[in-house]
Amino acid sequence: MRERQSYAEPETQILDLHREPEPTNNPRRRRPRWQKVALITFLVLALLGGGGMIAGGLYLRSVESGIERVDAFAGVPEESRPQVVAQGAMNIMILGSDSRDPENNSGSRADTIILAHLPKDRSSAQLISIPRDTWVNVPKSPEGRGGRDAKINASYAWGGVPLMVQTVEKFTGVRVDHVTMVDFAGFKEIVDALGGIEITVEKGFTSKHSLNPDGRREFVAGKQTMDGAAALDFARERYAFADGDFTRIKHQQQVIKAILDKAASGGTLASPTKLNSFVRATADAVAVDESMSLLDLAMEMRHLRSGNLGFFTCPTTGTGRIGNESVVLADKAKADRLFDAVRRDAVPEILSAAK
Repeated sequence: MRERQSYAEPETQILDLHREPEPTNNPRRRRPRWQKVALITFLVLALLGGGGMIAGGLYLRSVESGIERVDAFAGVPEESRPQVVAQGAMNIMILGSDSRDPENNSGSRADTIILAHLPKDRSSAQLISIPRDTWVNVPKSPEGRGGRDAKINASYAWGGVPLMVQTVEKFTGVRVDHVTMVDFAGFKEIVDALGGIEITVEKGFTSKHSLNPDGRREFVAGKQTMDGAAALDFARERYAFADGDFTRIKHQQQVIKAILDKAASGGTLASPTKLNSFVRATADAVAVDESMSLLDLAMEMRHLRSGNLGFFTCPTTGTGRIGNESVVLADKAKADRLFDAVRRDAVPEILSAAK
């Protein structure tokens, strides 16, 4: 079992949608920076399992043995956790951060938080994004950090993955069964292993934090094929938009669907070389909790396709200021209805509440 990392208390500062916390000085064996393409791993490996149960199972075991494990539930008090209401359903917390974002140097906050709900019949999946600046109550960590209201992503800085689990469970009332994290540094390789993906850009914009040598990339409106670098720039940009992180969430959801579509229909499964490159690139980028079995999950989800995925955002009333911080304010009534439906595995109600 790996030794738990330590996390520094973030400095008190003005935080808004266009500013990140100051860097911490804690040395880390591996920078904990992930992105929400984690679910791609499970869905694509599920496709593999559907194509050949025995061969796929052996391959999955090989891939799974090399994936990093994290102790996601260490120190989480059982008595404070939500009860399981819908037996057989599964809720996976997906964390992500953009390690290549030059404006983000903290190394200790989760840029992306998703609660992925897999119904008991595994016929669909609902991915609910929780904006990182959502103002919530963060429980106190065993080290005494937290214990107050703050932006939801501060919980990772104060207590790592276990405190993030506690915070998300307290905010949603939904029990987290598993945790997945993805290093966004591997995102470019994942897309390139597929030979690019097709994305429709709704409105043209300029990224000024691009991987290009001059730091700029122009995105024109319309359907286009993006390589890994372009897709990474598209998925991480937020400063070009008036609503910042909300548009970024939409773009990230587009990229997830495009990757799944390409993996399922672009010849990836029919080419052992392409499949190996894609699965290995994805597996290299992920970390999962100690009890998660990719093989079991892949077998359960082998019939799931991108058309069965629903992408949603936690209901909010918009942004506001609390003290000297710019925050996202949850619409408590609507959010409560949405997460109550998730807790009960009531998929039609989830879809209705998320509109």
